[in-house]
Amino acid sequence: MKKEWKLNQREEIYDGFYKLSRMHFQHTLFKGGWSESIDRELLERGNVAALLPYDPATDTVVLVEQFRVGSAANGNPWLTEVIAGMVEPGESPDEMVRREAREEAGLEVAELLPVCQYYSSPGSSTEQVFIYASLLDLSQAGGLYGLEEEGEDIRVVKVSAPEAIELLDSGVICNALSVIAMQWFKLNHASLSARAL
Repeated sequence: MKKEWKLNQREEIYDGFYKLSRMHFQHTLFKGGWSESIDRELLERGNVAALLPYDPATDTVVLVEQFRVGSAANGNPWLTEVIAGMVEPGESPDEMVRREAREEAGLEVAELLPVCQYYSSPGSSTEQVFIYASLLDLSQAGGLYGLEEEGEDIRVVKVSAPEAIELLDSGVICNALSVIAMQWFKLNHASLSARAL
C-alpha cells in the first residue's frame, strides 16, 4: 500500500513559549482507502538535546537538580536529571548540549558520544530528543548554575556511577530522557569505564 496523508486545514490556537495548532488531516488506511477527517491538537515546542557527562578516571557522572513545574502536582518538583535544554533556531543539537553544559554545569565538552534520537510524544508533539554522553574530567565539577534571566536555579550533583545507577533503579531519576540516558549508561558502563581520557 502507498502511505500518504494530507492536511486539510491548520488552525493556530496559541503562540507563546510553545505553539499549539489544531490539525485537520486524513491518511491512507492499511485496509485501503482514506480515513475520515481527523482533528488533533499539535504542540510545537522545538527540539531538545541532553548530555550525560562521565569521568572514567573517577567513575563519576554529573547530574543536575532543578525545579520542574510539570512534576509539582505529582509530588516533589525538584528532579534529578541529565543536562538538557531546548535547541535554539539555527543551532544544532550538538552545539546546544555544549552550550547547555557550560550554562547548567560549568563544563567544557569536546567529544560527544551519540546515544539516541527519538520523538518524545509523536501523537501530539513535534519534539525530537537528541541524547549524548561525553567523557570528561569531572574532578572540579559542582556548584550552582543556571541563567537568572531564564529563571534557572540548578545544582550540579556529582555522584559515583553505582550511585547514579541506583538513582535510576530506585526511580529518583524519573523523566524520560534522563531514564533513557541512564539506561544506556548502565548497559555501557563497563566499556566506558575502561576508556582513558
